[in-house]
Amino acid sequence: MAARKAPAPSFDQTMQDLEQIVQQLEQGDLPLEEAIKQFERGIALVHSGQQALAQAEQKVQILLDGQLAPFTPQAGEE
Repeated sequence: MAARKAPAPSFDQTMQDLEQIVQQLEQGDLPLEEAIKQFERGIALVHSGQQALAQAEQKVQILLDGQLAPFTPQAGEE
């Protein structure tokens, strides 16, 4: 049976996880090996967040292309 890939966390969850990692690293209490692991995970979260934002931007652009026209008020709507 093939293993299923876990669904990607939401953008909000990614940001929360990244904020926790930043706080842990800023405190400076982690042993070096753990700090490096957290830093690597943080980099992965940044890439994931950037990808999610790029996809959202692309979706918005697709929705806006050709959909918007300049607004011209009709008589009496000004």
